[in-house]
Amino acid sequence: MTKLRRGTHTAYSESASLRLRAAWLYYNQGLTQKDVAEKLGIGRTTVIRMLDEALKRGEVQIWIGEGVGDCIELATRLERAYGLDEAIVVPAAETAEGTAKGLGLALGQFLTEVIPDDCTVGVGWGRTLTASLASFRPARRERVKVVSLLGGVVEAHHINPIEYSWRIASQLGAECYLFLAPLIVDSRETKRSLIEKCGLKPLFELAENMDIAVVSCGDIGPDSTSLSRGFLPPTVLKELVAAGCVCDTMCNFLDAEGRTIDHPIRDRVMSIDLDTVKKANHIVLVSGGAHRAPAIRATIRRVGCNTLITDEGAAASLLKLAEAQAA
Repeated sequence: MTKLRRGTHTAYSESASLRLRAAWLYYNQGLTQKDVAEKLGIGRTTVIRMLDEALKRGEVQIWIGEGVGDCIELATRLERAYGLDEAIVVPAAETAEGTAKGLGLALGQFLTEVIPDDCTVGVGWGRTLTASLASFRPARRERVKVVSLLGGVVEAHHINPIEYSWRIASQLGAECYLFLAPLIVDSRETKRSLIEKCGLKPLFELAENMDIAVVSCGDIGPDSTSLSRGFLPPTVLKELVAAGCVCDTMCNFLDAEGRTIDHPIRDRVMSIDLDTVKKANHIVLVSGGAHRAPAIRATIRRVGCNTLITDEGAAASLLKLAEAQAA
């Protein structure tokens, strides 16, 4: 089902009004791009540009009301194989960007429906989680706290952990607790000082009692788009891989069985420990791509998972891993 977000008392500019009319005709009335162009008296190229802009602005949201048959079957099998409360499987995309977008839309819809009043929500960050903002349209909630689970970037960036946490909290009308620290610091002593003496301790205390934790994970191989690749020197990444690392979960590095890699970098990462994340009442894990199946499996082994949001490629690979283990 396609929903066009329209505010009854919003004053639109002429260009915005035309863009929304084009989106309405294309998505809700089923006209072709050529038909829309003729009806509005504009070029087809202009229609394509306006439809793309409407999606990027969140004015048009694509909601999947009923799952694709193959995806539903994969989800059911994943639930059985990994002991999940729920698996949500989206169709595979051709690019990493498309995968992040599809998973993000599913995550945004899921969070829209499940966050209640009187709730503490912990969130990581990354491309997939940022993509969830396009479909996150919750009702205002009472007495909700949103807690950042890891530090981030100092420079402005299109994937900004501070902005992600703040926008989630803002749309809920929630309190927001930001992890105001770099993702990687220079020493264990600096990390301890930032937590104990620089105002981060309340955030760690809140994380001990999360109702919902929303995390993602990535691989750290040569072709990885994992969070850590932009923050760690290539030599450290090579050392982690040599030590058996297959997974980066909130910049916590795990082997195939979900064990934390023993490497000095673990003492310099500004992140809520995975033992704390594991205590959350409901853990939402979001990650996709067939190549990430070992990372997803390792994360499930390490912290558990109640709701897994993934794609067809990862789902099929995860099932093969489960079958291989059972054999």
